[in-house]
Amino acid sequence: MKDFKKGKEIDWPDNVIIYTDGASRGNPGDASLGLVVYDENKSDVFEYAESLGTQTNNFAEYMAVVKALQLCVENGVKGLTLRSDSQLLVRQLQGQYKVKSPGLKPLFLKCKESLTQLSQVKIEHVLRGDNKKADELANYVLDF
Repeated sequence: MKDFKKGKEIDWPDNVIIYTDGASRGNPGDASLGLVVYDENKSDVFEYAESLGTQTNNFAEYMAVVKALQLCVENGVKGLTLRSDSQLLVRQLQGQYKVKSPGLKPLFLKCKESLTQLSQVKIEHVLRGDNKKADELANYVLDF
């Protein structure tokens, strides 16, 4: 994969840590996603942000995970630690909560399908303060 910001090819490691975040100004409102990929030594591998149009915050949170999983599959990642500050999303992906929203169910199912393509997965909730970079990326898109 090419890192357009740095203009070089990226060699993704077998195991990554990805922090994801979704943002929505208004709920629904202008929405975006941000994610940061690290290797096991916490060195930056890749950063990504994208506008999502008018959506809810929960939709944006799920889309960040959908994108993170897509990148993992495309780049041959075997082990993933996924970290999000959305407790709802984390608990739904861990099977602790049911997905009741008709708008989120297809995204949830897409995530679950993608997760089966990885050898090892940990899904962890982190506090918002521990997810600053992904949050900054998501908000950066909304500022422009």
